[in-house]
Amino acid sequence: MAGLKNLKKRRRVQVILVAAVALALSTAMIGYAMRDGINFFRAPSQVAEEPPAPNETFRLGGLVEDGTLVRGQGETITFSVTDGGASIPVAYTGVLPDLFEEGQGMVGTGRLIDGVFQATEILAKHDETYMPKEVIDALKEQGVYEDPNG
Repeated sequence: MAGLKNLKKRRRVQVILVAAVALALSTAMIGYAMRDGINFFRAPSQVAEEPPAPNETFRLGGLVEDGTLVRGQGETITFSVTDGGASIPVAYTGVLPDLFEEGQGMVGTGRLIDGVFQATEILAKHDETYMPKEVIDALKEQGVYEDPNG
């Protein structure tokens, strides 16, 4: 009987060790996946006040400023994003979402390089049901946001 007790104890220790290794491995993988840092959201006014470092990836959100959308020669598109308090120029190479247009909300992921937000991803936001709360809060703070529901 003593041998059976030792076997159970050894098995329990093995299970705990395997679980500890799995936990350490998953924690390391999550850390590696987030090595670029969490994409913090910023409004144009926040970017203008405290420009992030060129190597910092972050999310920029606001309204596409009227009269600034230029579809260039080639695939690079430039426009400005505003929250009413500040305007940040954006350059993006790629295909824009169908709903993307001036006066509409957008959120982009990228980096601020030499004063221009170099976007790697652009999402168009057509109304407040799809617009992140942070964008709405930033627009309300600048007095630009109008609630479509009254």
